[in-house]
Amino acid sequence: MRNFVSRRAADIKPSGIRKFFDFASERKDVISLGVGEPDFITPWAIREAGIKTIQKGYTQYTSNKGLLSLREEISSYLAARFGVFFNAENIVITLGASEAIDITLRAVVDDGDEVLVPDPSYVSYGPCVALAGGVPVSVPCDGDNGFKLTPENLEKVITPKTKALIFPYPNNPTGGIMEKEYIEKIIPVVLKHDLLLITDEIYAELTYGNEKYCSAASFAQLKDRVVLISGFSKSFAMTGWRVGYVCAPEEIMHALLKIHQYTAICAPIFSQYAALSGLLNGKEDGFSAVNEMREEYDRRRKFMFKTLTGAGLSCFEPKGAFYIFPCVKCTGMTGEEFAMRLLEEEKVAVVPGNAFGAFGEYYVRVSYAYSMKNLVEATEKIAEFIKRYR
Repeated sequence: MRNFVSRRAADIKPSGIRKFFDFASERKDVISLGVGEPDFITPWAIREAGIKTIQKGYTQYTSNKGLLSLREEISSYLAARFGVFFNAENIVITLGASEAIDITLRAVVDDGDEVLVPDPSYVSYGPCVALAGGVPVSVPCDGDNGFKLTPENLEKVITPKTKALIFPYPNNPTGGIMEKEYIEKIIPVVLKHDLLLITDEIYAELTYGNEKYCSAASFAQLKDRVVLISGFSKSFAMTGWRVGYVCAPEEIMHALLKIHQYTAICAPIFSQYAALSGLLNGKEDGFSAVNEMREEYDRRRKFMFKTLTGAGLSCFEPKGAFYIFPCVKCTGMTGEEFAMRLLEEEKVAVVPGNAFGAFGEYYVRVSYAYSMKNLVEATEKIAEFIKRYR
């Protein structure tokens, strides 16, 4: 049967996150800190809107682009929250941000095109580039620099075949962000080499401290060369609803919409109405539900940083998302060895850093999207484990 499997599909490696999570799920009494999913239930007002939509009999397709009312509200939300301006006609509602990544890359990548991917980064970028016929090119990001993308590292890997740069901040798995002054440093590189910027902002609402989130799509210099991808899964705790969106210039929008039409048709109507409710309620109450979740993540973030550094691991203090990415080199193990032994000996599951790129070899990703009870218990076990091997 191998003859019937395409080379592109055969060459794609399974997700390092899911592979390790599935392995861990087979063990009893495992505390998992591996999955990047909010432990909060979707706020009631959003759930209620989805229920009422079904009760009213709204079970049909929407337009391929999605509900106009939702697209208009996303347009207003982006403008008000982040100073980003896309009109409703340049927005498509997708099956989560994951579909948005896929159809964007298929819309812009030709065979052999190179797409720059910060390393470490989310596991899907490289495989999606390859499935589109392109070549993913790693751009190393250093933990000593907060895992920021630098113009120097970009210049080292750009070639005449380079077409686009994926810009995934706040970053999964590192928790790194790119503040305004750092984005400004890479804009000349993007312009000089005529690159498309694909910015994945799924964690935009989850940044901490005094620094307000800055979107790369808000810079006038990047107008007509930026695609913005986001969704409701993380900040609104709506992972299972599968509602994302992509905002793009007109020509790119037409291309990715055609792919969306032939593959997904549209996102579920009740999920779209639920997402609409989240934005409308947020506009009225100052996004109180989002703020409450952010505050709790921030509490956990501070606890994890203090605890893991106290246990002897070298950690960058995360500024966004809900992950911390400690270096485990002091134990004499790679991230993969550390994760396997930790699972076997202490029954705590974390994700090896090499799942997110070669530069994550000596790191592990620890999610703090879990209850404080689980985090306290897990970190006690991690500390004992480190004490044995450090």
